[in-house]
Amino acid sequence: MTGHVPSYRGITWDHPRGRDALRAAAVADASLDIDWQAHSLEHFESHPIDELARDFDLIVLDHPHLGEALELGSLQPMEDVVGPELLERWAGASVGPSFESYRMLGRQWALPLDAATQVAALRADLLPGVDAPETWADVERLAGEAPVALSLAGPHAFLSFASICAALGEPVADHPGLPFVSDITGSLALDILRSIGSRAPTGSATQNPIALLERMTATDEIAYIPLVYGYVTYSSPVLRFADAPAALPGGRRGSTIGGTGIAVSRRAEVTPQLVAHIAGLLSEETQRAFIPRHSGQPSARSAWTDPEVDRAASGFYGATLATIESSWVRPRYAGYIPFQSAASALVREVVAGALPVAEGLERLRSASRVSARARSAATEPVSAPVPASRARTHPRGVLS
Repeated sequence: MTGHVPSYRGITWDHPRGRDALRAAAVADASLDIDWQAHSLEHFESHPIDELARDFDLIVLDHPHLGEALELGSLQPMEDVVGPELLERWAGASVGPSFESYRMLGRQWALPLDAATQVAALRADLLPGVDAPETWADVERLAGEAPVALSLAGPHAFLSFASICAALGEPVADHPGLPFVSDITGSLALDILRSIGSRAPTGSATQNPIALLERMTATDEIAYIPLVYGYVTYSSPVLRFADAPAALPGGRRGSTIGGTGIAVSRRAEVTPQLVAHIAGLLSEETQRAFIPRHSGQPSARSAWTDPEVDRAASGFYGATLATIESSWVRPRYAGYIPFQSAASALVREVVAGALPVAEGLERLRSASRVSARARSAATEPVSAPVPASRARTHPRGVLS
């Protein structure tokens, strides 16, 4: 008589990087049955976690959704799912802040399956002999000589703004009760985006990262993107990825971490088979071999620093490691996701020249304050903001 095989429903995002490894791992594991469904990138970026938690046991999510999920009690803490011993083993194994981005209020709510951050993408054949720009001033110069696009669709306009602020030495506040960003940093970041965006290829402002990288692969219409979420599946000797720009040579590579984590919903029955399966996905062997073989982008630093994994990915991991290691973690309070959408719409208006920089920045501040009032912010900030009095480095000079 065979034992009971537990069944689960999972939801991930609809791209080979998001689904192929998970589905292959489920097929290979006869101890349980997981039906992995997939939704679009746009749905993944904005759909309420609580609604998904009613229908799915396993949820692949992005860390900014945690505030809402915790407020509504949508997830089980990973301490109760896999136990503290495994969490301690994995805590220092992931690249950049991937693991910590899913930790709030002293507990771990998801585990990093996939690590990604905004990096630069370069068509080597369209820019022969040109290295990836090191600074934002270099990017602005290149935009006058070659087709340079920005990633502005959906939430990405605000994320590009936030990454430039981080490069300038003053990350956007991670909680709406704190000062948003100073006039000088916010204005300069919007100015840089408008300068580049005014010369960007037609239609690029409405394309998500996948569409931009597809366009770079299929046409000669985009030579360079300074900030776009890295997708190892597009890496080749022609379409190369590189570190995101800094403010000044040797400075911080401003970037906003993304990637995905696997969470367990409140409806799921935790079984030994489920724990073993999750542990298998996070194991070093899976991260370094199985996931890359199935179009995935691992979260383990051991995979990102493995020469064989990097060689098979046309140098993707080594070329972007410095950026992901210093990447910024987005706010995770309840109400952040609607703010991110509203803020992106404002940034796009500024980039298009429909809204003055000063007014755009003030409306961003106002949207942040509204997001705090809209829902109870029951979560802690990720980190303290950089005080306005601290010296800040900008590509057009050093400001204090």
